[in-house]
Amino acid sequence: MTGVLDGATLTGSGLLGGVYLAFSVAVLPALRRRPAAEAVAVMRGVNRVIVNPVFGTLFAGTALLAGAVTVAGALGGQPLRIAGGVAVLAGFAVTAAVNIPLNNALERDGDWAAFAPRWGVANHLRGAFSALGVVLLLL
Repeated sequence: MTGVLDGATLTGSGLLGGVYLAFSVAVLPALRRRPAAEAVAVMRGVNRVIVNPVFGTLFAGTALLAGAVTVAGALGGQPLRIAGGVAVLAGFAVTAAVNIPLNNALERDGDWAAFAPRWGVANHLRGAFSALGVVLLLL
């Protein structure tokens, strides 16, 4: 059962990390080259369409799996497994604490100058946590 749990968590974290990487290396750089009003309109659109059952299941499901991996690692005395689960959960926490509130603020006020730098840093961070979680769980 632990192989399935770890594999599902690895898969979810890897897929989320890929989404975050795409934003870091393609979406945000492209939006920075556009006028602010256009970048806001596109990002608002992205934020609206990403709230869907597929992404929601991936995002929330991976967090739940990471919690289970962390508990299983603690019960089994497996520090790398604990660290991997915590890293994946940290990516979820960054999203919940930073990216989502910034998305909501962008929806309300459309302030691209305030949004883009902070959102970008948080996106890099959650991507790094996702990648770290994958590496630690593979070890």
